Amino acid sequence: MKFGWATLSARRIFFGLILTALAQPGHSLAQHPPATSSPKGNGTHSSAATAQDSQSSRENGDSPSLADSDLHADTPVFGEKAEYAGFTRELLQVKWREGDAIDLYVIRPKGVAKPPVVLYLYGYPSETDRFRNEGYCKRVTQDGFAAVGFVSALTGHRYHSRPMREWFVSELQESVVTSVHDVQMIVNYLASRGDFDMSQVGMFGEGSGGTIAILSAAADPRIRAIDVLDPWGDWPEWMAKSALIPEAERPNYVKPEFLKKIAFFDPVLWLPKLKSQAIRIQDIKNDEVTPAICQQRLESAAPPSAELAKFDSDQAHFQAMGGGRVFDWIKDQLRPATEPKAGN
Repeated sequence: MKFGWATLSARRIFFGLILTALAQPGHSLAQHPPATSSPKGNGTHSSAATAQDSQSSRENGDSPSLADSDLHADTPVFGEKAEYAGFTRELLQVKWREGDAIDLYVIRPKGVAKPPVVLYLYGYPSETDRFRNEGYCKRVTQDGFAAVGFVSALTGHRYHSRPMREWFVSELQESVVTSVHDVQMIVNYLASRGDFDMSQVGMFGEGSGGTIAILSAAADPRIRAIDVLDPWGDWPEWMAKSALIPEAERPNYVKPEFLKKIAFFDPVLWLPKLKSQAIRIQDIKNDEVTPAICQQRLESAAPPSAELAKFDSDQAHFQAMGGGRVFDWIKDQLRPATEPKAGN
């Protein structure tokens, strides 16, 4: 996880994996008691009973596109709404699969009726803590942009009722495709609210979140821009060399049958298909999770219009992108053509 621009060692990554695996069933919105007041003293709260599945759903795990599935969203369950000086933050639970409720953070700038919106998805393993951080929320909503945060499938509160041998990478097809479907369902939900500019939707993804962002943009043209930081991909090389994978398990993931199963979901195949979206790929050379050879392959697969931002180290990335500047690029892509871009 690159929050704070600190490179994770393989040991720390594996420890994070264990912590995620120990998450208890039901860890979700209910484990964060709704606030009766915000830090500014103006919090409001609404709640509802857990929604019941109202319709049966069919989901095609072999396709990133929702056109091949028939998912039905339950009525969202609202947990809390907190008011801050420059933004509001809602925590709600959305659900379109039995046993897989998703904690969704909707962070809106004050004074903007229908802001552009950026989805934020960080890499495995990750939690939703950053979306409750006031400084983070200020940065992502700066200049009138809304932000929506969540975690991917088999991650954080969404990992439960599984044997520990099953985790994000061992079930990579499920993890990626389910999360790509989630992105499209979340965009559907945002459109149904009527308080966002749905002609200006972007997605920021880090690590596995970058992979999911690439496939989501290929599946859903409503996503106009993606900014991906060290995305996973080039599966044969990634499985053979990524520090995320415990060495004892690596032989399982370099077998031809496993690689064949996930080959169709390699972003190397999908990047060239992104003809209309604005794309930026950020790569940090000393990243331990996505090897340099995989970074190079993904960069080569990107369409000519894509922007590449390369950094020698985490420190170099922080110096260039710290203080919220990492979010400026995608906001620039979503600004109206007549509005000056940041720094102009």
